[in-house]
Formats: sequence, C-alpha cells, structure tokens
Amino acid sequence: MNMKKLTLMITLLAISIMVAAPLTVHAAGKKAKSEVVMKMGSKLHLFHSGKVAAQKEIAIGDELTVYRESGKTRQSKEVGQVKVLSFVGDHYFEAEIVKGEIKVGDIAKKDETSLLVQPPK
Repeated sequence: MNMKKLTLMITLLAISIMVAAPLTVHAAGKKAKSEVVMKMGSKLHLFHSGKVAAQKEIAIGDELTVYRESGKTRQSKEVGQVKVLSFVGDHYFEAEIVKGEIKVGDIAKKDETSLLVQPPK
C-alpha cells in the first residue's frame, strides 16, 4: 500500500470517529433525561403475565417491595414499596408508591410472584 492511500484511510477513520462521538453522547444524554422517577404518592401499573397464581397471590391492599436490578451481575437492590389499589384488565394492577423512588422497569415482588413496574395509562 502506498503512503497516499494510507494517509487517506487514516484521515477518513479520524473523521468518522469525530462525527460519531457526539451522536453517541447525545443519545446517552437523551436516555437519562427520559428516565422517569416516580415518588411517594404517585400511581403506577404493575404488569403480570395473566397467570392465575399472580391474581390469587396478590390482593387489593397488599404492600409489595420494589427492587431495581443493576450492573452486569444483575444485583437486586430494594428501592421502595407500593400498595396495590385495584385490578386493571387481565394483566395489570394499579398501585401507589408508599415508600422510596421507583422507576419504570423496576420489579415489585411478593413471595414467588414478580411484577414489572409500568407507567400509569
């Protein structure tokens, strides 16, 4: 390969890195801004698969502990509690945050049942 082609390739590589870097940073910033943190008193929905076990195990008035999984090892950390208010359709419970700060995607648990935190509709 001659020197002229090598210089051209290095220049094109450098330009493509400079163009792509701001786009990546911008996308990461957008994701962080769109992450909704719900606080005490906020209502949310808890998604379940529709299995009868979830509907039998969880009752109106139950308080469930909410966990957030993070890191590569997917460690669970307790982040709050919610109180179940009502059934919403075949796959959701409506709940209210009674403790902590909860994000969409956190997991509410009671015994063997896990429910995915969703924004209220």
